[in-house]
Amino acid sequence: MAGLANQWGPLGTVVLVTVGLATSRLEIGTPPVWRVPEFVLSLTAASDSTKRAYRSDLRQFAEWASRAGLNVPSDVDRRWLRRYIAFLSVRGLSRRSVARKASALRRYFGWLARQGTIGVDPALGLVAPAGSGRLPRVLGAAEVSEMLGDGTVPNDPTELRDRLVLELLYGSGLRVAELCQLDRGAFRPGSAHIEVIGKGARHRRVPLSEPAMALLAAWRDGGSDEFDGQRLREPAERDPAALLVNLRGNRLGTRDVQRILDRHAATPTHPHALRHTYATHLLDGGADLRVVQELLGHRRLATTQIYTRVSRERLREVYESAHPRA
Repeated sequence: MAGLANQWGPLGTVVLVTVGLATSRLEIGTPPVWRVPEFVLSLTAASDSTKRAYRSDLRQFAEWASRAGLNVPSDVDRRWLRRYIAFLSVRGLSRRSVARKASALRRYFGWLARQGTIGVDPALGLVAPAGSGRLPRVLGAAEVSEMLGDGTVPNDPTELRDRLVLELLYGSGLRVAELCQLDRGAFRPGSAHIEVIGKGARHRRVPLSEPAMALLAAWRDGGSDEFDGQRLREPAERDPAALLVNLRGNRLGTRDVQRILDRHAATPTHPHALRHTYATHLLDGGADLRVVQELLGHRRLATTQIYTRVSRERLREVYESAHPRA
């Protein structure tokens, strides 16, 4: 006979599952004093992936804090946060992962301070240690051409959807989350732009390439209905607002986009590499950095400047491979 009992442990709800004489422990979430669920709910402008990442980051921090004897948020001071960031770095996490966890802590403790749960924000100005980050992978012109095809509009509805996805990622530099959130109303017939909701729920108008306009027109003028009728397992359950859906009729997700890329890329390629390539090719072609910043939807110019570094690296590679005295 099985029995269940709940109690609060140092990290969250401890569910004791008893089957016969055996008892298993399952810890879920963080204890109420940390107010993590409330904080995540307050992130109304954040994407679902950001919310999941922050929830996981804070759960890991609460676990580390409990081992250090810090049982409530007010026990945490700046010294402990700096120790935690150092602990993450020693564990070998990438600079990007440590920076995201530091961002989660800044937003979390700032929220606690505004809520009056703590008197002083210990994470104010908290930063991850500087280090050499990996440069984004940039696809070559031949790779892009092979992936996107010859520019003709496919007759097969699945191929039409896939090509539209790839063209929007490279031709307009959309983030994967922005692509997946596109509604049917984001594109107006005859328009050379598409309305995108980016990070922080910021709206921007993004130019469309000519191939993307042709693919969108074909998708709107029957391609989407053909996909729904021929490919969906349950057409009646299709998300009516979504521009692009998977075989279940749900909005495309990150994994769906990765599968599309896996089918069309000659080498393993992350979807975000197409956005990196978009930005780098613009700069290689002489585009102004401020213009690229607006196109990408970056709030800070410093975020865009990494692509100037990529362009310099590419120039160096070309020089070393082509010049006889390199």
